Amino acid sequence: MTEDVALRSLTALLGTPVTSVRGRMRGRLKDIAVGTGEDAGRVAGLVVKTRKGLEVVSTKDVRWTPSGALELRPEAALSLLQGDENFILLRQDLLDRQIIDVHGRKVVRVNDVNLRWQPNGDGEQLCVMEVEVGLRGGIRRLLSGTLPKRTLENLVSRLPPRVIPWNFVDMIEVDPTRRVKLNIEHERLAQLHPSDIADILEDLAPAEREAVLRTLDEEVAAETLEEVEPKLQKSLVQALDSETAAGIVEEMDPSAAADLLAELPEERSEAILEEMDPEERQEVKELLEFREDSAAGRMTTEYVAVPVSATVADGIRALRGFEGDPETITEIYLIDSGEVLRGVVPLARLVLARPEARLEVLTEPRFICVEFDQHENEVAELFDKYNLRALPVIDKAGKLVGVVEADHVIAFLRARV
Repeated sequence: MTEDVALRSLTALLGTPVTSVRGRMRGRLKDIAVGTGEDAGRVAGLVVKTRKGLEVVSTKDVRWTPSGALELRPEAALSLLQGDENFILLRQDLLDRQIIDVHGRKVVRVNDVNLRWQPNGDGEQLCVMEVEVGLRGGIRRLLSGTLPKRTLENLVSRLPPRVIPWNFVDMIEVDPTRRVKLNIEHERLAQLHPSDIADILEDLAPAEREAVLRTLDEEVAAETLEEVEPKLQKSLVQALDSETAAGIVEEMDPSAAADLLAELPEERSEAILEEMDPEERQEVKELLEFREDSAAGRMTTEYVAVPVSATVADGIRALRGFEGDPETITEIYLIDSGEVLRGVVPLARLVLARPEARLEVLTEPRFICVEFDQHENEVAELFDKYNLRALPVIDKAGKLVGVVEADHVIAFLRARV
């Protein structure tokens, strides 16, 4: 128990003497262990450097003395630090490391950590409150040991704080032996928009980029990969083993997946394709055969098509059964028995129509389509001229083979800038 509710910085705490009840020196505070998962932010124990090595003691077994030392209670039990415990070591794992400010959607570097005693049932629990990422924490670290602690704190207190609350922090861990323990924290990262995660990846060093990508589930990783620049996309996939890369590529839009694999060395591309499920592999391989600067090279094969005789109810069932990204669907395509494109129905008309209405009567009177070998420049001109949201792609016989979406056009236009 303690009456002190003020923040304590990790830098100020490190090196604190640890004594027995009788005042005998037992060691010095070397680090602070913090829990993960449900115990995230709670101090799990204090790491003390003793004659035996690094030992861990629960915060319940120590008390702060008026002199500023840590005193072990008579029943205190110290155990040697094994290195495989399920917690984060603030000094070892956090100081000077890059972290993700989940709230600010950016990458920052940790200069110090602030802790506070918090009420917890009948007692109190030492918890991490925030991390210092500004000049104040850096100066404290730089001058620690050269000035008396009180003098140093008076000095840095004049500097404006730049801190991030602990609940807005996500750690980046590149050590495979500790990565699993930190995955629970990365659930917050996965809740960010893929574009924000892509921006974060671009600010990281290669090893940290791979570590972050590996913590995301395959669907989020795929969406994120589609948002990063092609060069970074290529290096990220190159760093992954073929099986992991295949799992992510399978979740990508087929067009984006084909563009990515086309940039890789042939041997690497083939290795990833071999690990993919047969259906997704066939879709991507077909797209790889087209010129990248053609309509077919920019299209996706994920779209919703129904027979020309279908009703609104049939169209809704087809939409519900669509396994791709539903946000990309803006219209439904009507095809005959030979898969020839016969009509285009905007989703807005579908939603407003009665279930028994035939889709054929809801089609655009003059729909625009493009042949698969049309140059991407001409495709972009069609989008601009007719204010299109999507453009169906047909082969020489008029069969529907794919759809170019507005996002695809924006992507290749941005690549030219």
